[in-house]
Amino acid sequence: MQFKDYYAVLGVAREATADDIKKAFRKLARKYHPDVSKEADAAARMSEINEANTVLSDPERRAAYDAIGQGHQAGERFTPPPDWDAGFEFRGGRPEGMDAGEYSDFFAELFGRMGQGARRQARGAAPRGDGGASFRAAGEDHHAKILLDIEDAWRGAQRRITLKVPQVDAQGRVHLVERTLEVNIPAGVKAGQLIRLAGQGGPGMGGAPAGDLLLEVHFKPHPRFRVDGADLVTELAVAPWEAALGAVVPVTLPDGSTLKVRVPAGAQGGQSVTVRGRGLPARTPGDLELQLRVVLPSAFDPRAKKLYEQMASELAEFDARKVAAAEAERDGREETR
Repeated sequence: MQFKDYYAVLGVAREATADDIKKAFRKLARKYHPDVSKEADAAARMSEINEANTVLSDPERRAAYDAIGQGHQAGERFTPPPDWDAGFEFRGGRPEGMDAGEYSDFFAELFGRMGQGARRQARGAAPRGDGGASFRAAGEDHHAKILLDIEDAWRGAQRRITLKVPQVDAQGRVHLVERTLEVNIPAGVKAGQLIRLAGQGGPGMGGAPAGDLLLEVHFKPHPRFRVDGADLVTELAVAPWEAALGAVVPVTLPDGSTLKVRVPAGAQGGQSVTVRGRGLPARTPGDLELQLRVVLPSAFDPRAKKLYEQMASELAEFDARKVAAAEAERDGREETR
């Protein structure tokens, strides 16, 4: 995917004010709108101009674009970092004025999943005491993606969350300010789940209540665990004799407690052992999936080397490749049944 320089598309400086962007867009629209333009590439250019304006005329998208676009040039190969958009606060709803198919892959990758919290509907109008009309509308819901530790979802927690909120100054330039919130993280919260903070969204009009802030939960990478819905997945290292003979081995859980797990005799590396109900806590708890990895003692240890030599001598007829091929063939037959 190639990086798009939206400022270059509109022909404005990165320090351009909101008014500068509006004027540049109107000038280009008069030149390239397919209904009036005689340029051969008018439709393509107008689509590009619309996309640039969709980003730069919106303070939130512009601030996010500026944050990720620093140091990048138009046309260079570009892949956004994972979770780059975490911590940005957006108003709910999708971009207006263009159909989804009109956006480039670059736009869709950056903004296609951004700010998808529900847009709060106006709650109607209330008449003023003097008989005049007074518009009264509840504030918009806002949306932000937050990154949590798996441990927070395991046991629940209270966390201080800092969000970056775009604002337009008196000169019409966009800058980021931060606001900090104390958030209760419920035990068992899942990736993609929304934590609703009532009254922390956009302000209401005419005395109507403020909107809500919807925090979309995602998890930081963990050195040991991976979250799959409500399930926790991790690797469990076992010694060869534990896999061959079976054993009860300890597994350290996210809260530091230890769970005793039985490894069945004859277990193989790559096999999974599932412990029901020991994943993320919830009304229906997830499972704990342990992916076995058989760890061999080093042959540089004289004791281990002697045992390996003894096995090689006494089990000379054992052909690991032949056994593996037979197991693969058996698994293939089972899958086709």
